[in-house]
Amino acid sequence: MSTMQECALALKDRVAVVTGGSSGIGAACVRALADAGATVVIGYNEGAERAQALRDELPGDGHSTLRIPLTDSAAHAAMADTLHRSFGRVDVLVNSAGFTQRIAHGDLDALAPALFDEILAANVGGPYAITRALMPLLSASTDAVVVNVSSVSAFTGLGSNIAYCAAKAALDTMTVSMARAFGPVRFVSVSPAAVDTDFVRGRNRDDLLKKAAATPLGRIVTPQDVALAVLACVTHLRTATGTRIVIDGGHSL
Repeated sequence: MSTMQECALALKDRVAVVTGGSSGIGAACVRALADAGATVVIGYNEGAERAQALRDELPGDGHSTLRIPLTDSAAHAAMADTLHRSFGRVDVLVNSAGFTQRIAHGDLDALAPALFDEILAANVGGPYAITRALMPLLSASTDAVVVNVSSVSAFTGLGSNIAYCAAKAALDTMTVSMARAFGPVRFVSVSPAAVDTDFVRGRNRDDLLKKAAATPLGRIVTPQDVALAVLACVTHLRTATGTRIVIDGGHSL
């Protein structure tokens, strides 16, 4: 069997859940996991129609959509119950959903404490709550992995705002702590630089091109780049846990 054939079958009969799966990085991860043979649950908050359209494009059978908001404990309990009844386990969890705003780091008036808390709740509290709700199902797998989509903002301190940088740093530290506490379930962070999506309102392609031109590789990080890194964490980096995989084109060098 060729290497390509092995990759195509790598996740056959595996169950993958992707939060924020209806657009951007999450949608790219959904496609990559489905192409590798996984049965994918496309998590969304307000993008039900996008999630449904994406599901209809995927190869294979059994894919589904499920509302998974970031900060709703009742919805998280319902999610876990649905997945337990449908599959009895979760093999892959990709925490891709998040939220931010573009606020200059020196503009403390714009980053009010309530907004700071909201950004932390979405970008680290949400992944924690969702992972916590799914731990029994992840533990029921024989080879489970949680991939947290983080950012180089976690260690450069450069990003859409101060709260976002703090949230991603907390997410990376949480990844380490959970890897230590809950092995053999693996936990890995994937850390891109600015990605070519509309995640940050007010950021345009010229901004991305300017940043990319200053990096050693000289190109923008795409959602597909992130998805391939996530897939590699699941299928190839078999002993990686409690660590981060930086895919920034050399932005942080």
